[in-house]
Order: sequence, then C-alpha cells, then structure tokens
Amino acid sequence: MSDAHDSHTGPIKTPKQLLWVAVLGFVVPVFLIIGLVFYVTKADLPLPTTMDPELATAKRIQPIGSVAIRDGNRVLQPGDAVYRAQCAACHDAGLVGAPMFGSAGDWTARISQGLDVLVNHTLQGKGAMGPQGGGAFSDLEIARAVVFLANAGGASFEEPAAPAPTE
Repeated sequence: MSDAHDSHTGPIKTPKQLLWVAVLGFVVPVFLIIGLVFYVTKADLPLPTTMDPELATAKRIQPIGSVAIRDGNRVLQPGDAVYRAQCAACHDAGLVGAPMFGSAGDWTARISQGLDVLVNHTLQGKGAMGPQGGGAFSDLEIARAVVFLANAGGASFEEPAAPAPTE
C-alpha cells in the first residue's frame, strides 16, 4: 500500500525542499526580469538632441489628420497665391532641406521626375514636409502651386486648368 501512496505524491518530500522551491520560484524570476530590463535598456539609442533641431520640430508639429470643409463654389486660386499662403514659409528660406524657390540647382533632379511625381509627393508628404492634400486648398490648387514653384526653379510645366463646370 505504501507504493501506491508514493506514486501520488510530488517530488518535494521534506519542508526544507519546499522552502528551497518557494525561494527559487520567487528569486529566479525576479533576477530574470532584472536581467531582461538591463539587456533591453543597454542599447545605444539615438538621443533626440542628435537630430537636426529644425527637422525634429517639423516632425513634432506635422499634422496627423484634418477635416476640411470647403465651399465647392469658391474660385480656384492661382499657383502663386497658393504658394505664398502654403509653401513660401519653408521654400523661401530652405528650411529642413526644402528646395529653395528659384534655385535651379535644388530643382533639377526633382523636375526630371516629372510633374505627376512632384504633385504626388506634395499631396502625400515627403521627408519633413507633411501632406498638403485635404488642407485649405484643393488638390488642383496645390498642383498649381507645385507648377509655380517648379517653373521658378527652371521647369516649363503648364499650370493645370480648372475642370469644366458640369450642368
């Protein structure tokens, strides 16, 4: 009968063994967690101060999303007006690597990509420039501003025309 009873008991036979199992069951996981924390936090992460301050500021204030309510009957703005209102702040000064207005050297490689690529990059955002689509201006007005800006840098793109009114 003694053999049947021994087959149902666990591996811990004495109170001393129980004490060791309890202590190790607590201490070992604590040291494993401490070791993992040191392992994860020892990585050399770039500090925010190593980033260009203008780029860091532009990334922090970049809009995440927006809701646009526009008058569908308003007159579409020409490219130069949209440029002055939306683009001039960065492109006149060349902030955060923005190609400067009128600088052919800054625009040559970009112009060679074509107008569609330039407009797409402007509407969706590229680098530190946030997406311009969905803002105060329509996509057509933004395209007109891109043409105005690129043409000042040496391109010869035609300004997109307004769509014909539907009746």
